[in-house]
Amino acid sequence: MRQEGPVLVAGGGIGGLSAALGLARAGHEVTVLERSAQLGEIGAGIQLGPNAFQAFDHLGVGDEARAMAVYVDRLRLMDALTAEDIASIDLTEPFRRRFGNPYAVVHRGDLHGVLLRACGASPRITLRTGAGVTGYEQDGSTVTARLSSGEAVRGTVLIGADGLWSRIRARVVGDGPPRVTGHTTYRSVIPTEAMPEDLRWNAATLWAGPKCHIVHYPLSGWKQFNLVVTYHNDAPEPVAGQPVGMEEVMAGFTHVHPRAQSIIRHGRDWKLWVLCDRDPVERWVDRRVALLGDAAHPTLQYLAQGACMAMEDAVVLSQEMEAHPGAPEAALEAYRRRRVLRTARVQLQSRAVGDHIYHPSGPHAALRNAVMSAKSREAWYDAITWLYGETGLDREPDGARTAGRSSVAA
Repeated sequence: MRQEGPVLVAGGGIGGLSAALGLARAGHEVTVLERSAQLGEIGAGIQLGPNAFQAFDHLGVGDEARAMAVYVDRLRLMDALTAEDIASIDLTEPFRRRFGNPYAVVHRGDLHGVLLRACGASPRITLRTGAGVTGYEQDGSTVTARLSSGEAVRGTVLIGADGLWSRIRARVVGDGPPRVTGHTTYRSVIPTEAMPEDLRWNAATLWAGPKCHIVHYPLSGWKQFNLVVTYHNDAPEPVAGQPVGMEEVMAGFTHVHPRAQSIIRHGRDWKLWVLCDRDPVERWVDRRVALLGDAAHPTLQYLAQGACMAMEDAVVLSQEMEAHPGAPEAALEAYRRRRVLRTARVQLQSRAVGDHIYHPSGPHAALRNAVMSAKSREAWYDAITWLYGETGLDREPDGARTAGRSSVAA
């Protein structure tokens, strides 16, 4: 069936570009509408579980993504008060056999670049900058995106991949501003030679302490280390990317072990983000309009799954659009059904992991240490199978099942 207009994607971040790639591979013309003057990503490191690599393969960028990633050997948990090892998860060959893909870390800008180059190479994708979507209208057969410039852009479907402060979500869900958690994250990227030599581990390392934590891992071919520290400071309102000095960063870590403090002191050019998320919702779709990524299910960073969930969304969206030719409303609803419970689980368990693994104190922390240090490798793998091994990406799309039943009945 002839497509009456392009699929419109509001947002040119990781989720929006992934959606564009998936939809283009499914045969759709796509227009990405990005509000910024240029396409890019702020932030630094990002962790990629096996589910991310499964999504990369579906999106046609698996080789490129694997080439720019740094493959870590362990997820390592340290006690920030005592500087003692608590537990680690082996990410080498047994992990890869179990989950079919590796675990890696990348610079967010490098990942965005892989997706951007693939979109730029596709004749089906048009990338527009300076084109922020402020709202939309529908007439039964098309949807019209309203831009901040006053321009109207018409398409068959509108995908809101416009992040935590999504203007599309404000219309689809109408649930007000995001939830401010009171946790503040400070991010830095430091040259590898500035990292203490005895801490240059090939691991994604978490130092967990009372109401605070430190994360570090190598990036960009081991040229630098990503350093992220977070503490509870009851921040009252959202802030993103604000430069801060070392004194403010260290204020939340005066109670941790000197070895943990020394890691922070090697940071430079710190910037802060006040962490926000939202409660899970079932309403992602308004006829020909659907939400994706952080616009649909913003999550805290404690499972390292924000970008991974957005890429999974993109795969499932493209599968359902392909399986429902000429029926976009049915396709969007099928996409929502396949994604809503999995993403809700990630949102809620991310909060729980922050409370019970990253930030407990006293007996709560002692219990964490005892439980986690007792786990075998296979027990760890069993515990994370729901996240890395049960993605649903290879499941037959709803439309394909319906079409199959219809053909049998005929």
